[in-house]
Amino acid sequence: MKVLALDFDGVISDSALESFVVALRTFQALDPEGALSEVAEGLSEAKPETIRHHPLFMGFVELMPLGNRAEDMGLALQCLSLGREVHDQAAWNILRKEASADFLLDFHQRFYREREALRNHDFQAWLSLLAPFSSFVDLLRRRRADCILALATAKDLVSVELLLDAYSLSGLFIPSRIADKEVGVSKQSHLKLLQERLDVGFEDITFIDDKLNHLEDVSQLGVRGALASWGYNGEREWRLAHERGFLVCELETADAQLFDTPRGVRSS
Repeated sequence: MKVLALDFDGVISDSALESFVVALRTFQALDPEGALSEVAEGLSEAKPETIRHHPLFMGFVELMPLGNRAEDMGLALQCLSLGREVHDQAAWNILRKEASADFLLDFHQRFYREREALRNHDFQAWLSLLAPFSSFVDLLRRRRADCILALATAKDLVSVELLLDAYSLSGLFIPSRIADKEVGVSKQSHLKLLQERLDVGFEDITFIDDKLNHLEDVSQLGVRGALASWGYNGEREWRLAHERGFLVCELETADAQLFDTPRGVRSS
């Protein structure tokens, strides 16, 4: 492995709380009298632990593995507000096709404005919603000399850079090795850009993501895919990842799985 490319949310950053809070603020802004307005008001000043145990947050996290970008968070909240059940990727894809293009675009654009407003209003409160996965961060520090580290993320670059600094990781990821949301919708676009910039073969890249649909997408390039089981996924994704030949990494054993397991050999 010459390059270890990483998704950011759900791999380095435990960002589910922040994503939910920003998505809920966005949903409320677009539909202030809607079905979630009362819930949004009730959670607007709630402590992180209160939010974590709220049924809407738990439903949101269950749907997160099926989406991709910011607008999918809006679609998840819309789905939950209507009481629509979605149990797998196929059902989600149907829901995505049926969704209003105007709603998806409006949500996408408003989401980043709401994130910026939250971040600018109280930076420390924003950071409190974005704890790092500390043991994985420690792994990256230990292994920084063993491979090239890169990021392939759907997050905005400003947030990524601020969080890397907060996590004391800025020195591990130089700007040319960060592919953010502006690169494209598909993670294939991110991996193609990194492969070109780093001048390596796709077979020399291991890509870690917490979303199985992203791994399936980039596997067509020939990269080695690994599912971060500590991110936004569950037994459904772990089982499917095993069936489809991806590594399923756990925090306790990720070091050995990533650096000691030969390519083509399964490791759970």
